[in-house]
Amino acid sequence: MLTLLELLQSGGTRTVAELADRLGVEGRTVRRYVDQLIDLDVPVESVRGRYGGYRLAPGYRLPPLMLSDDEALAVLLGLVAGRRAGLTTAEHTASETASAKIRRVLPKHIARRLDTLLEALAFTDQPGEFDTPDAGVLLTLADAVRHRRPVSIRYTDRDGRRSDRTLHAYGIVAHAGRWYVTGKDARIGEDRTFRLDRIADARTLPGSFEAPVGPGPAQRVLSAFATAEYRYEVTLRIHGTVEQIRAHLPAGIATLEDHGPAAGQDRATERWLRVELRAERLDWLPPVLASLDRPFVIERPDELRDLVTALADRLASCARRA
Repeated sequence: MLTLLELLQSGGTRTVAELADRLGVEGRTVRRYVDQLIDLDVPVESVRGRYGGYRLAPGYRLPPLMLSDDEALAVLLGLVAGRRAGLTTAEHTASETASAKIRRVLPKHIARRLDTLLEALAFTDQPGEFDTPDAGVLLTLADAVRHRRPVSIRYTDRDGRRSDRTLHAYGIVAHAGRWYVTGKDARIGEDRTFRLDRIADARTLPGSFEAPVGPGPAQRVLSAFATAEYRYEVTLRIHGTVEQIRAHLPAGIATLEDHGPAAGQDRATERWLRVELRAERLDWLPPVLASLDRPFVIERPDELRDLVTALADRLASCARRA
């Protein structure tokens, strides 16, 4: 959208086909960007006729961006952190070019200090490779969430199957380096969570829907992960506090509920809690249960009981070695 604004600020009337070619998008995406600029009070005019297109009203210029030292530092560090966490959109180079543009307009003394910080900054974790969502898809879904309007999406699932869906989007959630949208799939009438990088197209539809009551979008996404369809359904009873268990089995992995009456008990009270989760593999669970260091009972599956016993035997064998 900002690139479109830069093109329009260069003067003259630009056709939709020309702008689409320069931006590498379709014509309808150009029109959506224009609508977003108009929503930001940028005076984009539509010119009709054979040589028509879009232009900026005479005399308009983007106001200068003024940042204090603290503000510039916050913006640049936010770009670096977002890139490393995978919370970027569109091309992988977008955050680099945005950082370069900000540094280019900063006073020299501020730019030198920030460059010095970025050169000295190190991270203990290595940046991962993430699939980033299309910025147009992200903005369209955000608009649908805000105005409670249905949206049509083209989605590819983890098995490569493609489908067209109508979604009543409740919210957009960033989790573990990825973007997700959660909402009701209108065709089946059930809540679903979709990865934004697997959505190829999003288009707002006429109509509206009522916002649901109950958990917020973030909690809905975590619950969806914890109850996703995987090979194994695991049920445990663990004696401890909610905090002790959640430190090893977070909400995105497992659900917790009291095994017995819980009247007057709070999260800090040690008690038997039922833990349910689903997993494609079980080999990671025995070390987690050992690290909990709390009494537990395996209700199902029997394969997990065998893996825990095998781990205990290996640990005991190692401990007996001289």
